[in-house]
This record gives sequence, C-alpha cells and structure tokens, in this order.
Amino acid sequence: MFLSLVTLVVPDYDPAIAFFVDVLGFELVEDSPATTNDGRPKRWVVVRPPGAQTGLLLARADGPRQDAVVGAQVAGRVGFFLRVDDFDAVYGRLVAAGVTFVRQPSDQPYGRVAVFEDVAGNRWDLVGR
Repeated sequence: MFLSLVTLVVPDYDPAIAFFVDVLGFELVEDSPATTNDGRPKRWVVVRPPGAQTGLLLARADGPRQDAVVGAQVAGRVGFFLRVDDFDAVYGRLVAAGVTFVRQPSDQPYGRVAVFEDVAGNRWDLVGR
C-alpha cells in the first residue's frame, strides 16, 4: 500500500505545470481532458518528483469555496515537504528561478531546511541532509 496522489488546488493548470515541472523539476505524468461531475471540461493533471510513487493532482479551483483554499490548504502552515540530496544546489537553483523563500536555510535536527511558496502560495519545506 502507498499513497498515490495528493490534490493541490491551484488557480490554473498551465502556470502550476510550469512551476512544478520547469522550476521544481517534477515530471508531468499525465495531462488528460476530463469532465466535472456536472459535465464541464477540466483536466486531469498529475506531476511528481522523478522516481517517486506519490504525485500531486493539480486541480483547478472550481467555484468560490475552492478559490478560497488556493494557497491556504493547510491554513498557512507548511504542508508539503520536498526532500533533496543536494540541498545547496537545489536551493541555489530555486532562488535563481525566482522562487519565493519565506524562511531562509537553517539547520534543524531533521536536516537543513528552508521554506518556500509554490505558484499558488502553499508553503513547502525544502529539506536536505
């Protein structure tokens, strides 16, 4: 058993794909046409880190309730954790790409960590050894 997907509500598909694939280096696993429960068009978009089993389902917000959670799915806390082998290299690449870091690197008992925001404003820990 493993966790297959986690949904991340985003304002729109293409900027989210660009961030996760072009900036973070995730793989675009799937981008297929789909329909909502009431028949409107949407897309089934899945990204994941290279070699990972668990992916993110990038779901475009649909309506006021979903719009309200964009960037706040975990109420301003860090809700996602990206572990990397070479912290300094990845951190430098993300800074150069313009990623917003809200907490600069620090050493913690669990590793070197810095907090960044994704394209929707959700907070992520970048964690290295």
